[in-house]
Amino acid sequence: MKLPLLLWALLLLLATVPGPGPQPAAGAKGTCSSRCGDRDGLCSCHPTCSGLGTCCSDFWNFCLEISPYSGSMMGGKDFVVQNLNWLDPTGGVICRFKESIQTLGHVDSSGHVHCVSPLLYETGRIPFTLSMDNGRSFPRSGTWLAVHPSKVSETEKSQLVNQTQWQYYGTADTTGNLTVTWQASALPTKTVTIELWGYEETGKPYSGEWTAKWSYLYPLGMGIPNSGFFTFTPKPAPQKYQRWEVGALRIISSRYYAGEKDVLALWSDEHALAWHLGTDFQEDPVAWARAQCLAWEELEDELPNFLEELPDCPCTLAQARADSGRFHTDYGCDIERGSVCTYHPGAVHCVRSVQASPRYASGQQCCYTEAGTQLLTADSIGGSTPDRGHDWGAPPFRTPPRVPGLSHWLYDVISFYHCCLWAPDCSRYMRRRPSSDCRSYRPPRLASAFGDPHFITFDGANFTFNGRGEYVLLEAPLTNLRVQGRAEPRITPEGTQDRGTGLTAVAVQEGNSDVVEVRLAGGAGVLQVLLNQEVLGFTEQRWMDLKGMFLSVAPKESVSIMLSSGAGLEVSVQGPFLSVTVLLPEKFLTHTRGLLGTLNDDPMDDFTLRNGKVLPLTSSSRELFRFGADWAVENASSLLTYDSWFLVNNFLYQPKHDHTFQPLFPEETTPSPSQATEAAELCGDDHFCRFDVMATGSLSVGNATRMAHQQYQHRVQSLKPVRSCGWLAPPPNGHKEGISYLMGSTVYFHCNSGYSLVGAETSTCQADGTWSRPTPTCQPGQSHAVLLSIIFGGLAVVALVALVYVLLRRRKSHMTSWGSQP
Repeated sequence: MKLPLLLWALLLLLATVPGPGPQPAAGAKGTCSSRCGDRDGLCSCHPTCSGLGTCCSDFWNFCLEISPYSGSMMGGKDFVVQNLNWLDPTGGVICRFKESIQTLGHVDSSGHVHCVSPLLYETGRIPFTLSMDNGRSFPRSGTWLAVHPSKVSETEKSQLVNQTQWQYYGTADTTGNLTVTWQASALPTKTVTIELWGYEETGKPYSGEWTAKWSYLYPLGMGIPNSGFFTFTPKPAPQKYQRWEVGALRIISSRYYAGEKDVLALWSDEHALAWHLGTDFQEDPVAWARAQCLAWEELEDELPNFLEELPDCPCTLAQARADSGRFHTDYGCDIERGSVCTYHPGAVHCVRSVQASPRYASGQQCCYTEAGTQLLTADSIGGSTPDRGHDWGAPPFRTPPRVPGLSHWLYDVISFYHCCLWAPDCSRYMRRRPSSDCRSYRPPRLASAFGDPHFITFDGANFTFNGRGEYVLLEAPLTNLRVQGRAEPRITPEGTQDRGTGLTAVAVQEGNSDVVEVRLAGGAGVLQVLLNQEVLGFTEQRWMDLKGMFLSVAPKESVSIMLSSGAGLEVSVQGPFLSVTVLLPEKFLTHTRGLLGTLNDDPMDDFTLRNGKVLPLTSSSRELFRFGADWAVENASSLLTYDSWFLVNNFLYQPKHDHTFQPLFPEETTPSPSQATEAAELCGDDHFCRFDVMATGSLSVGNATRMAHQQYQHRVQSLKPVRSCGWLAPPPNGHKEGISYLMGSTVYFHCNSGYSLVGAETSTCQADGTWSRPTPTCQPGQSHAVLLSIIFGGLAVVALVALVYVLLRRRKSHMTSWGSQP
């Protein structure tokens, strides 16, 4: 029987359309063996096939889902392959990660297939394949998420009880027993072995010979009852192990031999191994640590200067929190978690640069006081310190100084222990890890879209474009950055369709990075995040290291996307629609186009069509509707996902801009008196809010728009440029009051006792970025107190001499009188 012509055309279109097009499964007999991700053939092995009903019948047997899906990059985590039961295993299970690292899996009594994650030197999504025939073939595949050890839940690690005691052990007044605890049920065994592993990086720095390595050192206990508790008294390690100063404990079942790799395990946090160092440390820890500090100084002098390529810190706490494309909360000092800033006393919040520096993979840190001013190491030990090794690592990871967490420990943390915590030489450390000021910092430029939807461009122009379709919000050829959005009408509670639309999906890609899409799905106000058209879960992790970007999901239904260029997106739910904010560094000046305008500090050309024609700012809503429609996405360049027949029928195979949809234009709205009153009370002078109330008849929709607009305005205010005059030194033999160096700030100078001030007592940061007066000097022996004592002392002497003179004169006159009497 011949297929109808229309069906043949549909099949041909499905086969030729690029992007996530569905493929019919009728009569398909294909397989997903070694084909996960493919769309070719009559059945699909692509993640979108599930919603379309086009999957091959064995999709779930070969394209694997696992639980749990994440664990520490230290490895040792057991995970179960879902939807794959093997009740009569005939071969061994081998799990292969990144095509090179193999671990042994097993099949439990219920037929469930298990794998164990390996020790890795990187974070992010790690592809793995599965063999069920002793490694002869690996037709099944999935993805494992390796995370920074600090982001693993406490139940997945062993705990060092009283970490301060562990890391200061052997220094003054710190001795006794050490204790480690763990969740016994996490290791299905009666007895355990507790091991010490050490981390080191060897070879010539910044060369191909520079390598990272974890090494098994020795056991702390073997055949220990699996009670979840172990206490021991440390002894100095043999000399051959004492070169390791950073390490971690690992707890494994006693059925494995000590040091066996990639087996079920619980790791502790990495830490300074003060407790296992030799007698030379314990006899004189200050002298030992000072020697290490001096050796570190010498090494630093030989290494390249990484400070030159780090970004300057934001000037204020408000800027640091608003510049979310380039900076992210340092969880070691987080104002949202009570500002427990152990290593930064005086600070309430710190941020780190999201991306490592391009050449040396270094990181910036910026800390702030309660007043919102930057805290510098030149003023306080609590000041922010840059890092030779970025704490979060840097792609492609695996080699120094790019290993997440661990490179940072070797080059920035253990040296802090040597110089600052175990010896009183912190000034040496601070000289080589000085805080960055903010004189070169330039805030990012901001654009936003929200509500019905309303657009505010990078240069501040605003307009309303409520088309139905898929549109280019931003294109930036500089880095091949693309941001696209899908707009749909709201369905009212009564089931009717509004004459306005709003964003329901936003997708982004930069260069050859992953594609991330954030969309509304399920119930109202529910966000769904897709990675390369596959839905992500966030039940275990809310931070992901992806290709070309980092992704963070906040509990309050918002997603932050931080791109390698420093650009950032924030997508959140506001009422029935999405609100999107895009932040771009200054390097994108003159390199943008699309609905968010031309970034060049001139709003006059923000309404530029694809052909280069510019519509004036005074254009009517109908004329601007033509501008919006002109930026409809093309199928060949679409980043958006079509994983349901609704999306296929309404967006993939329809014009990207729906010319049949007739929206409500602002000039054509005529509210009823009651509606006008309600809108005025709710919205005030917010014309976006007023329009949305009139267009939808819903105060809640208008209120959501008002709140989104206010959030945009607050961020604009937070990112206003601030002039800094830079750090101002105190006078030698004196001190200063004031640690703010921003425009309008005044610094006060004082001299120590026995010195006098020569120069101005104050200096104020001026609008041109210069100080009104230079730092004065303090000269010895001429302090005000000394001068006053000299003056008053001299006056007292003069008064005393005068008094004596008067008394002598009187006495002389009396004697003359007596001598003249008869």
